[in-house]
Amino acid sequence: MSYKYILFNKPYNVLSQFTDNIDESNQRQTLKDYIPVSSVYPVGRLDRDSEGVLLLTNHGQLQHRLTNPKFAHPRTYWVQVERIPDDAALRKLQQGVTIKNYQTRPAKVKLLSAQPKFPPRDPPIRFRKTVPTAWLEITLTEGRNRQVRRMTAAVGFPTLRLVRVAIASLHMNELQPGEWRDLNQTEIESLKQIVFENTKK
Repeated sequence: MSYKYILFNKPYNVLSQFTDNIDESNQRQTLKDYIPVSSVYPVGRLDRDSEGVLLLTNHGQLQHRLTNPKFAHPRTYWVQVERIPDDAALRKLQQGVTIKNYQTRPAKVKLLSAQPKFPPRDPPIRFRKTVPTAWLEITLTEGRNRQVRRMTAAVGFPTLRLVRVAIASLHMNELQPGEWRDLNQTEIESLKQIVFENTKK
């Protein structure tokens, strides 16, 4: 079997699936509107209101390892939040916070010194002249439903915009919203090494 590996920069308001099974009367945008490749499936998901890199493949074992919490792998997000988090809030995020009776794993969290040069979001985030915003880099090794948004809300800094910039060794780099590309051989081997930890592929 020939395996396919695709990296996609998912725009805002696009479902992380190829069909819209919920709203047939008002079809929402799906992966099918962007990726004309058959027999590949997204590894995990990004919420409709989140943006950034999404990996698609037909390699079932790799897909299983990347989505099973037992085989933790890093996912990095750049997150715009309302107001400027202080050191205490950053420490809480790093140590783990309680969300719906669940304690999140420790995370890597830092305040970005400059605003990322992402294209403007359509529609734009809500803007309030009197309320500043900040960008955080958050790296998790788990991917529970709406976890990043719930984590920042738990420490008092609601998420305004969420962009995933990396999955394991795969980075967004120059990939623009709505664009996709095949992984090169170096990226595929690096990903397999991370996922399978040098065991037999």
